Amino acid sequence: MREAENVKPIYLDPSQPIDKRVEDLLSRMTLEEKIGQLCQYSGFTSEYEKMIIDGRIGSLLNVFGAEETNRVQNIAVEKTRLGIPLMFGLDVIHGYKTIFPIPLGLASTFDPDLVRKTASIAATEAAAEGVHWTFAPMVDIARDPRWGRIAEGAGEDPYLGSVMAKTIVEGFQGRELSDLDTVVACPKHYVAYGGAEGGRDYNTVDVSERTLREIYLPPFKAAVEAGAGTIMSAFNDLNGIPASANPFTLKTILRDEWGFEGFVVSDWNAIGELINHGIAGDIFEAAEKALKAGVDMDMQGDVYRRTLLQLVKDGRVSEERINEAVKRILKIKFRLGLFERPYVDPERAKRIVKCREHVEAALEIARKSIVLLKNDGCILPLSRNIESIAVIGPLADDREAPLGPWSCLGDPKDVVTVLEGIKSRASAETRALYAKGCDIEGESTEGFKEAVEKARKCKVAIVVVGESRNMSGEAACRAFLGLPGVQEELVKAVYETGVPTVEVLMNGRPLSISWSAEHIPAIVEAWFPGIQAGYAIADVLFGNYNPGGKLPVTFPRTVGQVPIYYNHKNTGRPPSPDRWTSKYLDIPYTPLFPFGHGLSYTKFEYSDLEVSPSEVKPEDQVKIKLKVKNIGDREGDEVVQLYVNDIVASVTRPVKELKGFKRITLKPSEETIVEFTLTLEMLSFLNREMRRVVEPGLFKVMVGSSSEDIQLTGTFTVKNLVEFPWK
Repeated sequence: MREAENVKPIYLDPSQPIDKRVEDLLSRMTLEEKIGQLCQYSGFTSEYEKMIIDGRIGSLLNVFGAEETNRVQNIAVEKTRLGIPLMFGLDVIHGYKTIFPIPLGLASTFDPDLVRKTASIAATEAAAEGVHWTFAPMVDIARDPRWGRIAEGAGEDPYLGSVMAKTIVEGFQGRELSDLDTVVACPKHYVAYGGAEGGRDYNTVDVSERTLREIYLPPFKAAVEAGAGTIMSAFNDLNGIPASANPFTLKTILRDEWGFEGFVVSDWNAIGELINHGIAGDIFEAAEKALKAGVDMDMQGDVYRRTLLQLVKDGRVSEERINEAVKRILKIKFRLGLFERPYVDPERAKRIVKCREHVEAALEIARKSIVLLKNDGCILPLSRNIESIAVIGPLADDREAPLGPWSCLGDPKDVVTVLEGIKSRASAETRALYAKGCDIEGESTEGFKEAVEKARKCKVAIVVVGESRNMSGEAACRAFLGLPGVQEELVKAVYETGVPTVEVLMNGRPLSISWSAEHIPAIVEAWFPGIQAGYAIADVLFGNYNPGGKLPVTFPRTVGQVPIYYNHKNTGRPPSPDRWTSKYLDIPYTPLFPFGHGLSYTKFEYSDLEVSPSEVKPEDQVKIKLKVKNIGDREGDEVVQLYVNDIVASVTRPVKELKGFKRITLKPSEETIVEFTLTLEMLSFLNREMRRVVEPGLFKVMVGSSSEDIQLTGTFTVKNLVEFPWK
């Protein structure tokens, strides 16, 4: 059904510039075909087949597998008038079939190069099976652990979040989108979705423009600067205007200030939900507001298809605006090389997906993501020759939970459980006794007796507790942050046997585990570590791998402290033992575990901090240098963290802000020089006039192993006011 021509159309000529090909193709399209490019649907049905043939669909999500994508793509390429290929999208969040730790776990590595590698592997697998586009990374800053989607991002800090956003976009998109092993990234959810009131998904967000620009926008800006081809608009309303109909964020900031040239896709039916928000009376008004605000593609709402033709006829929407959106979408399709290579090789996919190299990488990243929260008395690491181990808890032999939320096509059959991992790493003579103890949820304590009996027979008890995979992620918000069900009671029952107890957590958010933090000598935060969970956790427990992960988010003592985050303002009455200060009467004002916290089986010594120059001129960069030495008896990793405080400014500033980090590996007695560079741009903020500036004055430099464990401090002075032309 291709358009018959004697001469090959320009849009089918790969030697022509992409912009010229786009213009040529656009000139041949009917208005109905143009609108079709703005419509995305989930899955594939006979109804969708007819719509594809009629040019009414430009993209499908949740269609995957080499044979299936080839079959569906053939309809678009061979049975339509112009042969415009479909773009297949999928939520490839932390792996395609080789599943890595959840993004919050990836952020715990503080290792951008390794995180980039995981995104690259995920892209390679997804692309091999016909996926062109991933709805990731999620770069929402989240300060409220009640929000289930905190699991999908990098935590609470805009600097760490920006580094991870850039890294993951680069990993997905590679050097060229036309390469075989790349997919288009789609940073989401634009914007401030992580600030939902009460930590309730889809809820209202009301933040100042200052907070929006300094906390929530930086990771998106970093993703755009890294070349992200698409952006997803969010469900939430922002300061009274839904994010999927917000010209200030979608046009003024994204297009005008940042120069974003890709296209914007709505979240699932976010355009239709403008009616529920109360800013549109019907789907026609919803479509008009979303398209005019800057949303180019309608995901699964079926709103654009039903309305845009009539809206153009009525003069409410211009065909020029539709052309603009179509050109952006077509440009991505051309950049992907879909017109030259619409199909994938099923045999190549079989060789690549879940190959040995990818599974080995899953083990490496899972080890690096694990955070040792507590290790009193150096109970860890365990000897592999230990006589007996009790492995207890509802997650100890669970194959589902380690995959975590949004685990794409992850298969529980590929998961190594903690019990399996312990058995594989312990000696052949070690007895491993298993008892489930209780379910993840529910009130039954019938299994406690068996758990206690088996614990008493062993030299140590490993209790594996936490959340199910469905208790984090979208629509998985929690009002309480403790261990679900009777798991805490199970931990207490095992602890009361007097057997040395280690608690291993699997979860997608910070948990309030105050009792455990006070009583259990060793606590390991494993997050949801992916398919190699059991091996990675066992390697840490037995010391085959020395943990070096750090928390990318603060752990509260109780949900009543939320929101709690390290880069807070001081207030006029900072927390102190004095009653008349900013704190609670009934709990300490400090977190249970602070941002950046994470222990090791060795110790590190910081010394010889140098900050230069001491007086900084506009053309200068601040160089920070220090020495770190491993003074323990094991090789280990340390994440050296750099924080800065602008001591006096025209507006209040955070008590400290992360401005750099480096993960280093040192052998016993080995030392190294760690260096950081601060540009004045990194020190800038929005002044009272909302201009981006660095003001003259004194800055404090803090270097340490967490936001609270500061080892060295120094200062420098900025001599002149410096203003930046961007916001």
